[in-house]
Amino acid sequence: SNMFYNILAFTPEGRGSLIDVNPGLIFWTVVTFLILLFILKKVAWKPILSALDQREASIRESIEKAEKAKSDAQKILDENKANLARAEDESRKLIEQSREYAEKMKNQILMEGKEQSKKIIEDAAAEIERKKDAAFSELKNQIADIALQAAEKLLSEKLDPQTHKKITDKYIDEITKN
Repeated sequence: SNMFYNILAFTPEGRGSLIDVNPGLIFWTVVTFLILLFILKKVAWKPILSALDQREASIRESIEKAEKAKSDAQKILDENKANLARAEDESRKLIEQSREYAEKMKNQILMEGKEQSKKIIEDAAAEIERKKDAAFSELKNQIADIALQAAEKLLSEKLDPQTHKKITDKYIDEITKN
């Protein structure tokens, strides 16, 4: 402890301090420092610099990989957005086409229904007209036959007013039955 004190401060004996120049001490300090520096350079400096270079390269590589991953992720995100936009556009078009098709089908079904019901009504009206004409024709034929038969009977018999009334009533009955 006394020696330490002698080196760091003025000694009680009046000798110098660290500030005083001692050539031998300076020489050995410089030699020791150079030897230590040489040993550190050979033993520790190269491995430390090498480790730092490797670490720097590793960090640079990690940053490059991260940038590339970020760039790839951005590309994928942009592609996904474009695909989503295309899919939305296609689905919108598909929905619109489906609506148009449904509207056309509805109009076509309504038109066909109207045409079909119009045709059915026209066919029914034509059939009624044919049946009416046929019935009227048959009725005319029957009336003509009855009139002929009545005329034949009237001509073939001498009729008194009572017989005449009887024959006429009989033929009127026949007409109303038919």
